[in-house]
Amino acid sequence: MINLTVSFALSRNSFGHLCLTDQSGQLHEQVVPVRAFPISSPHESIAIVDRDGHELIWLDQLEQTSPENQVLINAEFAIREFMPVLTEIKSVSSFTTPSTWWVETSRGSTEFTLRGEENIRRINPTTYLIADAHGVQYLIEDIKALDKHSRRLLDRFL
Repeated sequence: MINLTVSFALSRNSFGHLCLTDQSGQLHEQVVPVRAFPISSPHESIAIVDRDGHELIWLDQLEQTSPENQVLINAEFAIREFMPVLTEIKSVSSFTTPSTWWVETSRGSTEFTLRGEENIRRINPTTYLIADAHGVQYLIEDIKALDKHSRRLLDRFL
């Protein structure tokens, strides 16, 4: 079990902005939690920065703070981070780029345009990140979890 070594309190003001009260009682408005490694270690290495980007708090592990703070930090991440998980590749328009992909994600069915193979990035041996023409990033958490048809289509671009 990790000790609660970082003492601070998070709250929301009347405008819905996240605010931090530090150990000395000073209030910092419009703070933002930032993950150092959002894909590979989402619950580790988290900074809370002020509106100018200056670090106020550093958490080695999210569990270093109270459950109430964890709820607010995770809620803020959910608002700011949009990264659907790609679960199935239904079809692609062509095996040359740019190509249109029809996929199933954790957020439902969609289609996107892949500009080039360089927009498919390998994070580790089983995790990939695909950026579409509009900058939306789709996460493949485990390539081995994809069905055979999806893996075959993806392999044509790797």
